[in-house]
Amino acid sequence: MRLWNKFSEPAGLEPPGYGGRSRVRVETLAPPVLERRNGAGHVSAPFFQGVNFLPAPGDRPAPRGGSWFLTILWLPGVLLFLFILLPLARMTLAQTPAGLAAVAARAGVRSAIGLSLATALVTTLIAAFLGIPTAYLLSRPVFPGKQVLEAVVDLPLAVPHTVAGIALLFVFGRKGIVGFLAARYLGVSFWGTAAGIVVGMLFVSLPYMVNAARAGFEGVDPRLAKAARTLGATPATVFTRVLWPLALRNVASGMLLTYARSISEFGAVVLLAYYPMTAPVKIYQLYLESGLREASAAAVLLLAATLLTFILMRWLIGRNRWS
Repeated sequence: MRLWNKFSEPAGLEPPGYGGRSRVRVETLAPPVLERRNGAGHVSAPFFQGVNFLPAPGDRPAPRGGSWFLTILWLPGVLLFLFILLPLARMTLAQTPAGLAAVAARAGVRSAIGLSLATALVTTLIAAFLGIPTAYLLSRPVFPGKQVLEAVVDLPLAVPHTVAGIALLFVFGRKGIVGFLAARYLGVSFWGTAAGIVVGMLFVSLPYMVNAARAGFEGVDPRLAKAARTLGATPATVFTRVLWPLALRNVASGMLLTYARSISEFGAVVLLAYYPMTAPVKIYQLYLESGLREASAAAVLLLAATLLTFILMRWLIGRNRWS
């Protein structure tokens, strides 16, 4: 047992009745002069009036009954993991090396997977360019219209992706205002091109980039920015030297989510740019033409390629120690 009081260093005492089984914290009102007179930790009886004997830190017993509670929490967790992994594992185990090789030998499948990976990467870079400044603005204190802007950012999450594709046609199609002007003055067409694929991917994936980056900026202690401003730092310096390094991990997570969501997009892309085919569109075509076997083989190849890119990105993030 150890005895703490606010006037002296801890002293070892063993009060009667405890038998060395625990430690207690004793707070006394004895001034240092009495401690010097009676010895450290020894005070006269009146000063023990109102003393609180409390378990010292580290000696408090662990609460009981936690095992059954954790077991209950694990039951839905196991169901969740099975719900995600079982279909993917069943589809993967149903493939044969010969079937995978036959589908991988098709130039159309390889080009579709490569196009999906490339356009998803371009989409992620554009989303970061547009989303990071927006996320920083939305992370600032309340300003007029902030809730409306936040709702607009989240709107693509609620809009069905086929509806998003139709809406994009009105703007980026051959007769849309942006599509017509871009084709006439810039020679850029969004109808049936890789640019149209990027537009469809970008529309549905931007919320993931903005929300993840905004959470990173909001998680930074505002006192750090105020301290930097007090020391004479400009707003740009505060952003680049204080906020950005601390929010970088969230920004990287947002980029990963954006990349993943872009690869998997089907509805908006198939309406705006059916050709050239991305991997999801190609898999859907294989399903309509040849049935489940070839479509599932192409799906496994896409999963493998996506998993490899995720592992590479995670490795790069860990290597740079973004925290």
